[in-house]
Amino acid sequence: MTNRRNTAFLVGAGLLAACLFGAATPASKVLLNDVQPQALAGLLYIGAAIGVLPILFRERSFCLPWRAGRRTGLLLAGAIVSGGVLGPWLLLLGLRVALSGSVSLLLNLELVATVLLGRFVFREHLSARGWLGAAGTLMAAVLIAAEEGTAGVLSALLVGAGCLFWGFDNHFTALIDGITPAQTTLWKGLVAGTFNLIVGGVLLGGVGRWTSALLALAVGAFAYGLSIVLYITAAQGLGASRSQMVFSTAPFFGVILSLLFLGESFTVVQAGAAALVGSSLVLLFSERHSHVHVHDRMLHQHWHRHDDGHHSHEHVGIPAATAHAHSHGHDIEEHKHVHWPDLHHRHIHESGDQSEKPHVFE
Repeated sequence: MTNRRNTAFLVGAGLLAACLFGAATPASKVLLNDVQPQALAGLLYIGAAIGVLPILFRERSFCLPWRAGRRTGLLLAGAIVSGGVLGPWLLLLGLRVALSGSVSLLLNLELVATVLLGRFVFREHLSARGWLGAAGTLMAAVLIAAEEGTAGVLSALLVGAGCLFWGFDNHFTALIDGITPAQTTLWKGLVAGTFNLIVGGVLLGGVGRWTSALLALAVGAFAYGLSIVLYITAAQGLGASRSQMVFSTAPFFGVILSLLFLGESFTVVQAGAAALVGSSLVLLFSERHSHVHVHDRMLHQHWHRHDDGHHSHEHVGIPAATAHAHSHGHDIEEHKHVHWPDLHHRHIHESGDQSEKPHVFE
């Protein structure tokens, strides 16, 4: 059962992920002066793979994705192509033609893409408050694009396309339960990073100086590697749409850092966009969803705690509030409580089954 303490932990993980990822935009803007966009995308994701190695050693549980089941392999492949190859490449192309602060705010389009995909493709429930939150974020992106004229429109199209692919990536990664978040990040970084680096660096010759390459690897280790692990942890507990709402604060960290280190100005339009997104966050997290639902018997692997109402298996010497990851099973259970569309609550609400009703949004 989702409780306040666990929700606070998940939201905190999402905010830290947002802070680290937000720093990547101004850092990448500087690196693009020397490194070709696709090569930079490759270096950032290889850095991400390097960044999660200490976490993998701490987990002491490693599973090759092709041995974790067909479903895990397909979801991981989708995440690699959409979120590791196409998403970052399109973002960096858009960043090359616009201000770092503006592109940071345009990244909120990822929220809109994730929410809409969640509703229409992945069947996550969304209330009227959620729709208002998505609309407010979209309006903020439109304001930013209009302020910069032609360059702003081109950048918005490129960044928007990248955010659409990241929206798919968010849902794919939120559903992966055969390997841990750190393992997902490792494979995404190694495969997508190597592909982009070969295309952008070897074929297009755009790696730049070795100092720039090393800096890109360092940025990737923290802004992509550690950030992605924290985000997936939040997404598996809150659901992709709601964790993305928390993660949508990342652009504001990017704006602040662009202002402080790149000398960019903070305009009235950017301030208005920031207010719109902040209001959207409040709207979505005031939503409460509760109804009678049934959990099927399942076996999976993810980060969890034993005080959340869904993990009753015992570990000798491990406190219930300790977060950890390992393969574990669940028995069939029927109950009612406030919940998010997380790994344990992917049930369909549109069916006529009375066990799916009543559902209440307050």
